[in-house]
Amino acid sequence: MMPASPGSASQGSGTAGGFAVFAVEGIPEIEAGMDLGLVIGDALAALDREDGLHHGDILVVSSKIVSKAEGRVVQADDREQAITDETVRVVATRTFPGGVTRIVENHLGIVGAAAGVDASNTPQGTVLLLPLDPDASAAEIRATLQDRFELAIGVVISDTLGRAWREGQTDVAIGGSGVVLLDDLRGTTDTQGRVLDVTAPAVGDELASAADLVKRKSSGLPVAVVRGLGHLVVDDAPGARVLIRPSETDMFRLGTDEAYAQGFEAGRSG
Repeated sequence: MMPASPGSASQGSGTAGGFAVFAVEGIPEIEAGMDLGLVIGDALAALDREDGLHHGDILVVSSKIVSKAEGRVVQADDREQAITDETVRVVATRTFPGGVTRIVENHLGIVGAAAGVDASNTPQGTVLLLPLDPDASAAEIRATLQDRFELAIGVVISDTLGRAWREGQTDVAIGGSGVVLLDDLRGTTDTQGRVLDVTAPAVGDELASAADLVKRKSSGLPVAVVRGLGHLVVDDAPGARVLIRPSETDMFRLGTDEAYAQGFEAGRSG
């Protein structure tokens, strides 16, 4: 039996005009070669009927366990070399008492600190790299779960990212399958009849952030279920690359010091 059409997914058990989100317990320590769809499915199957997987649910999965399952753990006594290897373009660097912070663009097109290289919760002398193709990872997990539970669902792969102009970090979507991640409202009208020219909520990032509130970084809860937003579950929705701003429209391609230095050098040579 195939899942019902995702576009017709119900709102689930979220409250009217709202949604519910909860962490999935029972996910073991993930090792290379594990089938994440199977592991997550077993944890969901162990829950009671109310908390088990529902039609229209959206699973948010931390990229850390995806990387572990896909063997993206590498020996790297020098984390800085691993960052260099994952870097496509340097945006900014700043020296601080403990070392150097590098904001770079990585192979996925994501701009952030340290190219997504993670040295936390990994054995000494190793680091975690981001999945090679988070959209494909999300699609594989989704396919396994849909086949098993015969339900239409969506999957988001999340990772932690800093933000320009804002302190702190938040989780964002770096991969997705079967979920509307960018709700492009351009061309529609607001409640006053005015045409919206730039409005495009980053729904994928909002889902990732909501899930992070219940997953918590140090609690061993890498998977969460968002329920009540079944209208976002669409079978042929594009992946998370729709959330990456194209370089030609990026107004902040360099840090302030780097842009100044580049401009100064251009003026000298001009």
